[in-house]
Amino acid sequence: MDIVQSVALAGGLAWASGMRLYAVLFTAGMLGRFGYLQLPSMLQVLENPLVVGVAGGMLLVEFLADKIPAFDSVWDGMQTFIRIPAGALLAALALGDHDPALMIAAGLLGGTLTAGTHAAKAGSRALINASPEPFSNVTASLGEDAMVATGLFAAFNYPVLFLVLLAVFVLLLIWLLPKVFRGVRLVFGRLFGGAGTGT
Repeated sequence: MDIVQSVALAGGLAWASGMRLYAVLFTAGMLGRFGYLQLPSMLQVLENPLVVGVAGGMLLVEFLADKIPAFDSVWDGMQTFIRIPAGALLAALALGDHDPALMIAAGLLGGTLTAGTHAAKAGSRALINASPEPFSNVTASLGEDAMVATGLFAAFNYPVLFLVLLAVFVLLLIWLLPKVFRGVRLVFGRLFGGAGTGT
């Protein structure tokens, strides 16, 4: 695997882990196991039946949990402590066959990318959950499923295109995150601050 493919793989795994970690693990493991994806040597452990089985089970749990209004935000909160370090590790291991300095840099950048993607997902879901109807939640979840599948397909098959799209995504993320955080702060201010203003 050349350096461009490795960087695209690292970026794809880190980016998608911020939304659907278990889908990333299951998909990469299954594709590698059946010969559709040549994983770097340090990521070939994902092909192990135990890893594939656990990832597949957790994928099913996450798929269902992510469709339940309000509980999806609880799930995202718990996953903060799993997705971000996992995304950093996957990005680092994707470059494990190259220079160790690249591996460490990939881990640092990958963890940052995972954190940004996770923050955008969790924050936007908190805003959506402020709406009383459940359909926007399910629609957003299915949209994230499709985006992760499409992004991983591009990262695995069209690395240069994926890296260009990833750069655009990062720019949008830099623009979007402050707005999401302001919206979340406003929602929580209305929920918790409103009670205090009446005393």
